[in-house]
Amino acid sequence: MEQNEKIAFLGLGSMGTPMARRLLAAGHPLTVWNRTAARAAPLAAEGARAAGGPADAVRDADVVITMLTGPDALAEVADAVLPALPAGAHWVEMSTVGPDAVHALAARLDGRARLVDAPVMGSTDRAAEGRLGILAGGDSTGVERVLSHLGTVTRTGPCGTGAALKLVLNTAAIGGVALVAEALRLADALGLDADTARGALAAGPLAGAVARAFSADARFTTALAVKDLALATARAELPVVRAASDAYRRAAEDDPALAAADLSRAAARIRTRIPA
Repeated sequence: MEQNEKIAFLGLGSMGTPMARRLLAAGHPLTVWNRTAARAAPLAAEGARAAGGPADAVRDADVVITMLTGPDALAEVADAVLPALPAGAHWVEMSTVGPDAVHALAARLDGRARLVDAPVMGSTDRAAEGRLGILAGGDSTGVERVLSHLGTVTRTGPCGTGAALKLVLNTAAIGGVALVAEALRLADALGLDADTARGALAAGPLAGAVARAFSADARFTTALAVKDLALATARAELPVVRAASDAYRRAAEDDPALAAADLSRAAARIRTRIPA
C-alpha cells in the first residue's frame, strides 16, 4: 500500500482527534466524521475533509479507522458504512469494544474489506505524540505504515485478539486504580499521613496504578471505565472487578459530573465516599 493512502477517520473524541491529526500531519488525504459535527471543524481547518456522514466519509477510502465509544456505536456506524465501503479497503477498528463486537463486524464484512482490530493503550498525551501501544489482531501488514504514525504495533494473533487483550489490560488498570483508592481510604481510617501512605504504595507492586490514580494528564472517563469493566464481566466471573465497577458507578451517582471526568477524579471520590 502506498504511503499516501486515503484515510477515513470516524470518531473524534479525546483520543480520536489527536490520532487523526497525526495522520493528517503525515501527509495522508484525510476525511473525518463525528456524530457531533463541530468536533470535525478544527481538523477541517487544518486540511481534512469533513464528511456529512459515515457513508460519505468512506466512499473513496483505502483505510477506514473507527475510534468510537463502544459496541453499540460501532454497530450503528457499520450500518451506515457497509453500503458505501469500497471492496478491498482496510478497516482498522481501534475502539475498545471487546472481541464479540469485532467478530460480529468481521461476519458482516464477509471478506469484502480486510479487518484489523487494533485498540490502543495510552492516553491523550501519547496519542498526540504518536506513542500509543497498538494491539493488533488479524493481518495488519497492509496498514502498519499507517499505524506507525500513531504508535508501536504489537501483533496479538487472529482478528479479535487485540480487542481481547485490551479488555484484559484495561480491567487490570482500572481495577488497580480502585484498589489504590480503597487502600488509601484504609490509610486514612488508620490515621496514617496521606503522603507517606501514597509514597509507600508507589514504591510497591501497585506503582503503576498509584501513578494512574493521581494522573493530571490522562483523559479516560469514568463512563468509559464502567463500559470496559462491563464488557469484561460479561465474559467471565470476576467478582473483584465487578466490585470495582460498582464502586465507580456509585461514585458517578454521588457526583454525576464524574461520569465525564477522568478516572482519577472518580478514584478520589471512592477514597472519600461514606458507605450508604
